[in-house]
Amino acid sequence: MKEPQVMPAMKYAERQASRATRRSWLASAGVVGAAALLLARSGWGQEKKSVEDEEIAPPEDLMREHGVLNRVLLVYDEAIRRIDTKGDLRPDSLRDAASIVRTFIEDYHEKLEEDYLFLRFEKAGRLTELTKVLRAQHQAGRSLTDQVTQLASLQALKDPTRADTLKGALRQFTRMYRPHEAREDTVLFPALRDIVSKQEFAAVGEDFEKKEHQLFGEGGFENIVERVATIEKTLGIYDLAQFTPHA
Repeated sequence: MKEPQVMPAMKYAERQASRATRRSWLASAGVVGAAALLLARSGWGQEKKSVEDEEIAPPEDLMREHGVLNRVLLVYDEAIRRIDTKGDLRPDSLRDAASIVRTFIEDYHEKLEEDYLFLRFEKAGRLTELTKVLRAQHQAGRSLTDQVTQLASLQALKDPTRADTLKGALRQFTRMYRPHEAREDTVLFPALRDIVSKQEFAAVGEDFEKKEHQLFGEGGFENIVERVATIEKTLGIYDLAQFTPHA
C-alpha cells in the first residue's frame, strides 16, 4: 500500500492564500453586482427622459386637454363679463378662442372620445346612457361654436341684440361643458381600464399620440397651450394670482 503524499508546507500556504484571495474577490464582486442592480433599479445615472418621451395614459391625455378647454372657458367668462359691463373686448381674441375649441377640442379631442372611448363602452354595454348624453352635448357644442364664431365681430358687439345672442351662446357653452368634462373625468375615463386589456389600453395611448402629431405636429399640445396663454394675456387674465380671494 502506497503512502499518501504530504504537501510541502510552503505549497500548502500558497494554495490557502490563493483560495482566500478568490473568496475575497467573489465577495466584493457580489457587493458590486448588488450595488449595480440597485442603481439600475433606481434609475440613478441613467439619462433622464424628457416630457415628450414619457408615455401618457389615455385618461391623463384627455384630462390635460380638458385643462385647455377649462382655460378657454375662463376666456369665455371674461368675454361675458365685458359684454355685460360694456367693456373693451377684442373680437379677434374671442374668434381665436373659438377656433381652438373647433380645431383642438371638437375636431380632435371629442373625435378621440367618440371613436376610441364611446364606441368601446357602447360595445361593452357599459355607461351607454352617459355616452349618449355626451354625444348629444358634443353636437350642441358645435352649434354654439358656430354662433360664437359668426358673432365675434365689432359689428355684432355694437348691436345690443346680437351682443346678447353672443353672450347667451357663451353662457350656454360654459354651463354645459363644465359638468360635461367633470363627468368624463370622474366616471367615464377611470372606467376605461375595466373594459380593455392592458395591451389595448397602451395601444389607445399610442393612437392618441400619433393622431396629435398628425394634426398638430411635434409639440402640438404645448403650442395650443401657448395660444391660449396669448389670449389670456391679451384679456389681462393670465396672472393666476388675480384669482386668489383676499380676506
